Amino acid sequence: MNGLLLRLAGPHMAFGEYNAFHYRDTAPFPTRSALIGMFAAADGRPRDTALTPDPDTGAVPYADLVFTVRIDRPGTRHTDFHTAGGGRPRQQGLRTSSGAYREQKKSTLITRRVYLADAVFTVAVQGPDPLIEQITERLERPAFAPYLGRRACIPDEPLVLRPLTPDPVGELLHHVPLSLAAKPRPDQATVPVDVLWEAPPPHVAAADIHRELADDPLDFTPTHRRYRTRQIWRTTEPLPAALYAGPRPLSRLTSYVLQETE
Repeated sequence: MNGLLLRLAGPHMAFGEYNAFHYRDTAPFPTRSALIGMFAAADGRPRDTALTPDPDTGAVPYADLVFTVRIDRPGTRHTDFHTAGGGRPRQQGLRTSSGAYREQKKSTLITRRVYLADAVFTVAVQGPDPLIEQITERLERPAFAPYLGRRACIPDEPLVLRPLTPDPVGELLHHVPLSLAAKPRPDQATVPVDVLWEAPPPHVAAADIHRELADDPLDFTPTHRRYRTRQIWRTTEPLPAALYAGPRPLSRLTSYVLQETE
């Protein structure tokens, strides 16, 4: 399948996996839910109809997409001690589930939110050509600004590396510049980089399932969120050390992006 290439990078990002009440965690890589949610938001789709099947064809938006994630830099987990509602007059404070305002002595809501700091992921997105073209166009002119899991997490540029490319996984493994945490040694011809697959990797004779995730969205409606379980495989690939983009990768990334348009 054809596809496009995305680079997810920024000071902070968070991809909720087991979020519950006052604790908001993050998966160690972009979830399928986060990626599809970003595409739907860029397309201007309301949450309650973002995944509604097409009435004419019955097709479910984004269901045919296949993601392959290269972990350039896993980042560092850190926890933000977050408060909301404290110090405000009662009639401007937080509400309870019944709709009433919280008592003044309980007006501060404390949450702990986990983020990935300084992480970089490169993602090959494969799917039908019309869908890939639509996603690319919307990401370049989004209805709602894209973010990396949470609204405070704004992506660095460039976000879209290559639109409609015939072999996005091959590009991912052999050509897209690498944003590594450390420079390869002079004697290194290759560097080990982890890659996540949604299907057993075709070049590996026997690969075990890395883990199961309940992150394939069926409904984004806030009061009726539902997800399906999927399996992912993880391999460590020996990628060319020459792909290293340097400590300031923007110049190398810009050159890579412009190769498509020159």
